[in-house]
Amino acid sequence: MSALPHSHLHSLPPASGAAMDRPLPRRKYQRPLRWGGAALGLLGLGALLFTSLPRGLSVPAAELSLSTVAEGEYLDELSLRAQVVPAHQVLLDATEGGRVDAVLVRDGEMLKAGALLYRLSNPQREQEVLQRSAEVAQQLANLSGQRTGLANARALQRRDFSNLAHEAERAHSDFLRQQELAAQGFVSAAVLEEARLKQALQQRLLEQAREDGAAEMRTREQAIGELERAVRGLSEGLALVRQAAAGLSARAPRDGQLSGFALQVGGSVKPGDRLGRIDDIASFKLVGNVDEFYLNRLQTGLRASLDIAGKTWPLTVTQRLPQVKEGRFGVEMEFTQGLPPGLQAGQSLDARIRLGQPSRARLIADGAFYADSGGAWVYVLNAKGSQAERRNVRLGRRAAGRIEVLDGLAPGERVVVSKVRQYGDAALLNLQN
Repeated sequence: MSALPHSHLHSLPPASGAAMDRPLPRRKYQRPLRWGGAALGLLGLGALLFTSLPRGLSVPAAELSLSTVAEGEYLDELSLRAQVVPAHQVLLDATEGGRVDAVLVRDGEMLKAGALLYRLSNPQREQEVLQRSAEVAQQLANLSGQRTGLANARALQRRDFSNLAHEAERAHSDFLRQQELAAQGFVSAAVLEEARLKQALQQRLLEQAREDGAAEMRTREQAIGELERAVRGLSEGLALVRQAAAGLSARAPRDGQLSGFALQVGGSVKPGDRLGRIDDIASFKLVGNVDEFYLNRLQTGLRASLDIAGKTWPLTVTQRLPQVKEGRFGVEMEFTQGLPPGLQAGQSLDARIRLGQPSRARLIADGAFYADSGGAWVYVLNAKGSQAERRNVRLGRRAAGRIEVLDGLAPGERVVVSKVRQYGDAALLNLQN
């Protein structure tokens, strides 16, 4: 092969390699493979992030109240904070209204039955007493006049009856005499007939006078009876008005200690105003409020107890007030075997009411979680105590600060018994120390 001259080398075009390039055939699955690899890479990154980031709601461990599930004796009783109050109280309500003229006792003072408490003044009531008294006096005067008239009428009738009876007797005697003379022929039949007619007339006059007098007496006695009934009605009305006026000066209805009494001289009182009460400090009872959860189970007659001064004092539930207020209802208990020493009205004590017999059960402590979850679920701590997982459970009876576990929890597990409403619907709690 002969070499080209040097001048021809400079005249040739530069080498591009285009003659050596040729297109290759496209692979069918190349693009899907690229997208699949990218997806796998993203999934791996997401899994890495998911495992590296913390899950659940972070909660300070110090704000949680915990209880351990344990087997034990279920005491079917209710504990409550009760207050000591007098067993018998008499309320002092004003029966009359008026202005306070005098206050003769002080709040907290020991009273005897009949002690004067206060005096009121009521000019209208005093005027009513005077008016009723005048009406009664007027009717009594009328009654006296009617009785006097009745006595005079009876006296007059007696005189008239005496005269008529005398005339009838004279006529009868004259008829008998004329009858004897006529039998002897000394008088005529006409004279005898005249004597007989006169006797019959006098007898009729006497009988008529008696009938008329009896009718008059009945009428007068009826009028007097009606007037007497009217006087009795007026007298009863006067007694009521006087009794109402006597209510202006109130007296203590029984022995005891005066409480809640705050009348002041010059103040006004209306009928029905609550002025105070008188407490019998010789006997006491306990009153308290109970969660409405026990409304159907707590009945009167249940036994209760109070531990004080190193001794247990038995009580009985005597009254249940079913009106629910703010989720609670009232209950009253009375002592059955004497009173503990040193009791004072207003003192607060812890009492127990027995609802049933003791039994073996799986238990957890009662807590605020029950109201938040309705007893359907709890937060259960893991073995490390670092997390609490929400779990559905089935709970039974509640009493004496314990709840019966029917299903969902095992002995030794720890659950959150404090308020859980603040955690919303979180399925997992991360406890932070």
